[in-house]
Order: sequence, then C-alpha cells, then structure tokens
Amino acid sequence: MSFINEIKSRYKGGNIVEKLIYINIAVFVITLLSKVFFKLYKNNTNYIMEWFSLRPYASELLVKPWSIISYGFLHDGFIHIIFNLIALYYIGNLFIQYFTQKQLLNFYILGTLFGGLLFVLSYNYFPLFEDRFVPLVGASAGISAIFIGIATYMPNYQLKIPLIGFIKVWHLAAIWVGFDVLGLIGNNAGGNFAHLGGSLFGFLYVYKASNKELNLWGTFSSWFEKKEKPLKTVHKSGKKKQSTVKNNTPNQQQIDAILDKISKSGYDTLTKSEKEFLFKQGKR
Repeated sequence: MSFINEIKSRYKGGNIVEKLIYINIAVFVITLLSKVFFKLYKNNTNYIMEWFSLRPYASELLVKPWSIISYGFLHDGFIHIIFNLIALYYIGNLFIQYFTQKQLLNFYILGTLFGGLLFVLSYNYFPLFEDRFVPLVGASAGISAIFIGIATYMPNYQLKIPLIGFIKVWHLAAIWVGFDVLGLIGNNAGGNFAHLGGSLFGFLYVYKASNKELNLWGTFSSWFEKKEKPLKTVHKSGKKKQSTVKNNTPNQQQIDAILDKISKSGYDTLTKSEKEFLFKQGKR
C-alpha cells in the first residue's frame, strides 16, 4: 500500500507533463492486464483496444466519438510507449518553461484531435489504404503538436545533443516532420498522417497567435497590435511654422521592454505592476 500511496503522492505533486506520463503508463498497464485476463479464457479480443482505439471509418467514429481523443492514451507495445513518453518528458518540460501547464494540456488534446481527423480523412481518401485496416493508437500526435508549437515559437533555441553538440530546435523539428513525411509510404502510413496532423496544428496555432501570445479559446489581446506613430501637432503663426511632437519616449521604452520580456518568457512572468501598466496603456 505504501508503494501505491507514493505513486499517488508523486502524481498529485507532479506537473502536467508528469501527470500525462503517469496516465499513459496506467492505461498501458490496465490494457496489458485485461489482455492477459481474457487470454486465460481463450479470448483474443482486447476490449480496451476495441473500444478506445481510433478506427479509420466514419461510421465507427459516430458510434465511438470518444475514440478521436482516447486513442492518444493507448500504446501498442513496450517500445512504443517508452519512446513516446521519453519524448513527452523532454519536449513537454521545455514547453512549460515558456507557456502554462494548461496550454500544454490543450496542445496535447487538440493535437491528438487534429491527428485523428487527418488519419480518418487520409484513410478514406488515398488508395494506399484500400487493403489495410490498422486502428490508430499512441500519444505521438499530441507530442508532435507540443514539439512543433515550441519550435515555431522559438526556432533558434539551441539544445545540446550528446555526441553532436548544440543544434537549433527548428532543425530538430524539420527532421521530426521529415521522418513523418517519408513514413507515409511505409507500414505505419496512417500513424504518420496522425503525427503530421498534430504537427500542423502546433505550427498553425503558434504562427497565427498574435505576437505569439497564446490564448486557445479567446480573442487575442489588442496590446500586441501594431503601435500607432506618436501624435504630431502643428501650430501655425503669421511669421513661421512651428511643430511640436508629443513626447511618449519613456512610456514607449517601458512598453517595448515589457513586450520583449513577454516574447522571451511569457505573459505570466510579468510582475503585477507591469501588468497594470500594460493594461492602462492598452486602454489609451
């Protein structure tokens, strides 16, 4: 019981990346145990896979609509889950250095959703899949959304790779996507379509986000719109023309410093006074 309590304590105290890893491991263990149980009765049907994996036909998706998300927590084999969870650990912890844990969860879920949709669409469109029927499982689409999202936000960030040295994140992202594109002609073409769907979501969302300020369900703040030029007032007299320019230099410099801080570290890193100042400037 102490072991179970320790796991519960670690889960409660962990960040969202660790929680997702624990959930994926728990689902994997339950899937294995159910498979063993039904094997004892000479039943080869894995009912968890049957009900929660994503099938490529729209008719089955209508019957099991939850499968468009639930497949992202299932894995087919030990190697499959190990590689996915290692990638989730490193990529996810890099992501939450710049964004919130809620945003990571949104990327994981919505990346899984977009990956599942592209999987179903490709299966019903391309002749390549006419003689294939492989249900979709795995967290790769959600992980792809997180990775390509952070690579789009900070492409020149450098990671140290053993035996290679420092390499920019966008280089790794290009290799990641390149392998998925090449995999479209392999045995896991459906899975690679799902990965590309997650990657596409991650890229498009961050690319379209105003000044890379992420707010998945709301409109983007007007604070980050293009600033107007300082007001110029011209006074005329009978002798000569004089012009005076409204001086906003101190305020503008402070705004630029705050925006630079947001672009590097995220809005949540601002102090209360900085947020209040930015709010007052945005209302002018």
